[in-house]
Amino acid sequence: MLIEVIKSKIHQARVTEANLYYVGSITIDEDLMDAANLIENERVQIVNINNGERLDTYVIKGKRGSGSICLNGPAARKCTVGDVIIIMSYATMDFEEAKNFKPSIIFPDTETNRLV
Repeated sequence: MLIEVIKSKIHQARVTEANLYYVGSITIDEDLMDAANLIENERVQIVNINNGERLDTYVIKGKRGSGSICLNGPAARKCTVGDVIIIMSYATMDFEEAKNFKPSIIFPDTETNRLV
């Protein structure tokens, strides 16, 4: 049996930009991507703590060390600059493998989005 489990989580990052007229996605600082074990084009779920919105999109690599968290395209309507969000990705794996799997969960500074 296969089940879906949390693979990666960036817990409480602050939105730094919203670019409505860019091809849809979320741009994430490459340092945060590495720490959370996310790769470019990976599907992620975004949960907005400020307004309760939830959406799925994919990751675009942002400038390393920039602290950038930018919602692009239609996703920009779900978050505004300054909102605090949770970014999560999931993996499908065998039930027994999932029992021992440890997700990558990071807690960046919510003011700068830098790793603490």
